[in-house]
Amino acid sequence: MIDTLLIANRGEIARRVMRTCREMGIRTITVYSDADARQPWVREADLAIRLGAPPPQESYLNGELILAIAQGNRVDAIHPGYGFLAENAAFAAACTGRGILFVGAPAQAIADMADKARAKKLMAAAGVPVVPGYMGEDQSLSALQEHAEGVGYPLMVKAVAGGGGRGIRIVHRSADFADAVTAARREAESAFGDGRLMLEKYLAATRHVEFQVVADNHGNTLHFFDRECSVQRRHQKIIEEAPSPALDDELREAMGLAAVRAAQAVDYRGAGTVEFLLDEGRKFYFLEMNTRIQVEHPITEMISGVDLVRLQIEVAEGKILPYSQDELKPHGHAFECRLNAEQPQKSFLPAVGRLLQMDFPAGPGLRVDSGFEAGSEIGPHYDSLLAKLIAWGPTRDEALRKAKDLLARGFVAGLPTNLAFLQAVLAHPAFASGHYTTRLLEDAGDELLAPPEVLQDPTELILATAVVDARREMERHGQAEPFGSQWADTTGSPWTDTAGSPWTNNGNGSDWFVAPGLQTSVQRSYTWADQTHEVEIRPRPDGGMTVIIAGVAHAIAFEDQGGGRGILDFSELRLPIRWATRGSEIWISLRGVQACVTATDPVGAATTLSLEEGLLRLAAPLPGKVIQTAVTVGAEVAEGDLLLVLEAMKVEHRISAPIAGRVTHLHFAEGDPVNKDDILVELEEIDTPA
Repeated sequence: MIDTLLIANRGEIARRVMRTCREMGIRTITVYSDADARQPWVREADLAIRLGAPPPQESYLNGELILAIAQGNRVDAIHPGYGFLAENAAFAAACTGRGILFVGAPAQAIADMADKARAKKLMAAAGVPVVPGYMGEDQSLSALQEHAEGVGYPLMVKAVAGGGGRGIRIVHRSADFADAVTAARREAESAFGDGRLMLEKYLAATRHVEFQVVADNHGNTLHFFDRECSVQRRHQKIIEEAPSPALDDELREAMGLAAVRAAQAVDYRGAGTVEFLLDEGRKFYFLEMNTRIQVEHPITEMISGVDLVRLQIEVAEGKILPYSQDELKPHGHAFECRLNAEQPQKSFLPAVGRLLQMDFPAGPGLRVDSGFEAGSEIGPHYDSLLAKLIAWGPTRDEALRKAKDLLARGFVAGLPTNLAFLQAVLAHPAFASGHYTTRLLEDAGDELLAPPEVLQDPTELILATAVVDARREMERHGQAEPFGSQWADTTGSPWTDTAGSPWTNNGNGSDWFVAPGLQTSVQRSYTWADQTHEVEIRPRPDGGMTVIIAGVAHAIAFEDQGGGRGILDFSELRLPIRWATRGSEIWISLRGVQACVTATDPVGAATTLSLEEGLLRLAAPLPGKVIQTAVTVGAEVAEGDLLLVLEAMKVEHRISAPIAGRVTHLHFAEGDPVNKDDILVELEEIDTPA
């Protein structure tokens, strides 16, 4: 029996494991980096122990330190979560060697499945269909190129080690093959410490379907049904659903049996996921096996009623699985949406900063798994996942409706997220129908990135912003009720503000009064989606205000409900809004969508990309590390040429030349860390031939 369990991970999975441990009466110890010292899961554990500096190699990937902490605190078991050490065969073996239960797969099974080439050979031997390709030992560019011609284009260059979409490149023509190999190898070496590559025939119009399996130490292996994971960006899953709408009973049974055979072929133990590609002809092929709990495991829990983390722990304790395959039946349908800190309109660039608010509704069939809360700092060292938004319903249509409502009634402020993008995917006809493939985001990208319909005319958004902005400005001047009777006195008697200053007539003949030093109207600029709106705000005798946008006056009343909530009353509409502010940022949520508006005096906005007297300065869009410089000082580049590659939040970001120019300064070398807004490269504009 496990009395004390150490969670060798962070974020929502640390909290998730902790929740089950509390239900089982197991004491929990968590570990943390300096960047995570004040995060929620750290204070919620029975004991939290510092690892070190934020970089993963100095903290969550430091297996020896984690084992020393476990031994020093008489830990019975270690749960690795997902990522970091979860699929590290050496770490799993080290746990066993030191008498600590590893709540995960056996070391040999991890090693077999981590090597994608070896895994494909094992699957083929077990009778599990595999994608055609090359899995050989010769890793020279010439050998890979030769086999690529044999496989045929398009194909995938794929890291033999690791997962999570890293170390993968799709190549459509022979001329691009060498560059793809170089990039994939570099990314694989950085992410996994292993630059070996394999080739696979690229199946374009496929679906990504996976099966949850769990095996005990007594010869029992079960599958807990399927999940559809075809909504992907850069091979990273964004939205998952269970069960897959692509499978009928016959195909589901065949794939489930194949998943069980795959696990048995490597003598698997614990929870894992066998992933398949399903082509247009309804043929399926083994893709890989993730030898850990998956990010998307909650939707399997929702349709099966089974706590998969509890099963992991019980299997590690040596217990027999308490079900037979025939006893397991799926119930209803579930969706999971991954809320990430990122900027979809800027090529999904990860975002960093402090969360002001993150709030989603609770209720039957709804679940939100998150490692963060208001006040949490989201840094550049780890992935960008903020929360998993999960909805269940008795049918797919009902579950989808609940998922849409869950997202629409949520509010996230403080840094950019993909919330609107997730909403757009859920509303897309192809997704709603269930007839979609892994090409969905590629084919519908522009449509999904368009502003939400309710914000295509941003009048309501700007009006709400003006109200919140005016409240904030009036409160700064000491007024307790900025939209109350202190705005006006139609009888002419004097009023005083909360500081005791007398109110005086404004002298222009109107019947309202202003405090000394306050203007009778305020000019403001509000910028959203690269559009700036000049606004004039005037107080009204009835305690409301008039907001003038593009020459049109809007009479506004407002009902404050407290806690950043209120009702905007105008044009015979009563519109609920939510808001949060920080400096010039005003975060507004209305009609189920939200936006961050920048409020300024009517002057030009600053930019991190400046062109002055023919000199262009390119700034870092977020903190990270330079991993490749593609130019030297003095080099001439064309528009679109690669300048350097920045790695941040586990993702590579290509910095390309926006103009034709000559490199005058290169401020960082490969391996150098950079901060947000650091100037990376300076270009001198040059004329290009007509």
